[in-house]
Amino acid sequence: MRGAKGLRAVLGGLVLLLGATTALAEQRLQGVRPVVWKDFLGVNAHFLWFTPEQYQRQMDRLQELGLEWTRVDLHWDIMEPEQDRLRTLELDQLTQELKQRQLKTLMYLVGSPDFASSGPFGVANRGAYPPRDPALYAKSLVKFALRYPSVQAWQVWNEPNLPSFWQPFEDPERYARLLQVSTAALRSLAPGRQVVMGGMAYYSQMPIRGGLMLEALGKLGVAQLGTVIAYHPYSQYPEGDDPKARDFIERARLLNGKLRAVQPPAIWADEWGWSSYPGPKEEQNLIGEQGQADFVLRRLALMSALDYDRIFLFALSDLDSRASARDQHYGLLRLDGTPKPVYLALQRFLKLTGPRLVPETPPSVAEAPDDLYSIAWRRDDGSRLWLFWSAGQERVHLPGITQATLHDPLTGESRELSGAEGIDVPVKSSLQLLSWK
Repeated sequence: MRGAKGLRAVLGGLVLLLGATTALAEQRLQGVRPVVWKDFLGVNAHFLWFTPEQYQRQMDRLQELGLEWTRVDLHWDIMEPEQDRLRTLELDQLTQELKQRQLKTLMYLVGSPDFASSGPFGVANRGAYPPRDPALYAKSLVKFALRYPSVQAWQVWNEPNLPSFWQPFEDPERYARLLQVSTAALRSLAPGRQVVMGGMAYYSQMPIRGGLMLEALGKLGVAQLGTVIAYHPYSQYPEGDDPKARDFIERARLLNGKLRAVQPPAIWADEWGWSSYPGPKEEQNLIGEQGQADFVLRRLALMSALDYDRIFLFALSDLDSRASARDQHYGLLRLDGTPKPVYLALQRFLKLTGPRLVPETPPSVAEAPDDLYSIAWRRDDGSRLWLFWSAGQERVHLPGITQATLHDPLTGESRELSGAEGIDVPVKSSLQLLSWK
């Protein structure tokens, strides 16, 4: 979940670290590989915050979308309040339900219990300090992995590049040791599970020490462990913190390119999304429920065409008052389990695309505006799909297409377009899809 540092402060200097963004021009994206939604798109699911009856309804809604992957948070200080005394009753029931439904799970263990914390006694946030001995954490992680063999992947901590999760300040050397010891223990004592590096906040910037934690870990030889690499590309807008600079696209391309060079088994964006919270304003702009639906669809379209192996939307359900005002409203579902506009928009989007997409060249656009985002796919039935939006253009002409159907997943509306010399397509600042044979 989100750290306490300001979003813009954490992102400061990234352009210098990752390179300048490109000049403004039409952004034509083409996927690097086929996308199968049930394998590519997952959700962060806080099932243990809810009763079994509540999370079963949440799982129903998830499966109605045709999705399978969940990322579940385990708080070590809650799950093992005393050394060697695991709290498992609720988790036993949850993992059995996940197994019966054939849902796939990434679980992460975070937050040191008192017996393991390196924090000074008497401080209120001892759980935010790393374990004094990495072996204590690794031992507990192995216990959970052995008890729950149906869990496919285990993640070592969460956002260790932020002081809010790693007190008193981010420490690449110390986290590298925790990851090394935990990875070795899992592979030796609980083989067959996928091991995932702790998801780095944003692009792994270290707000106190400066620099990128992923870069620092690379210098420490962590890449040789062969763990999945994960990070959390949150931003103010789908296109980045500065939409005109398209910094999300450029940062994702550059960072993922550097990560691919070390040949990890996979690159995951294991948290991303927007809150619909009404305020007070904190790190994100206030966008409401309709804005959340708009932002999530645009970012999903971009991420599908960039070099990610799996992405986990934050989150499946809204949370209660135990979470911060902002964290309470990231869900696809409200607390009572009813769908928010973002759920309905995503449901329409996935129905329109079908379960699998193959990269396709975007169609030619006559006099394309500079701020046009253009992504194309081919569906399994052979038809083609164009995903597009533009903040400043009301209409574009596609000379190579004479008949197509225009879909708006935010509203559910569709209409036919035709023209002997090509079609004129109305454009919005929100995502639309054009389908044709």
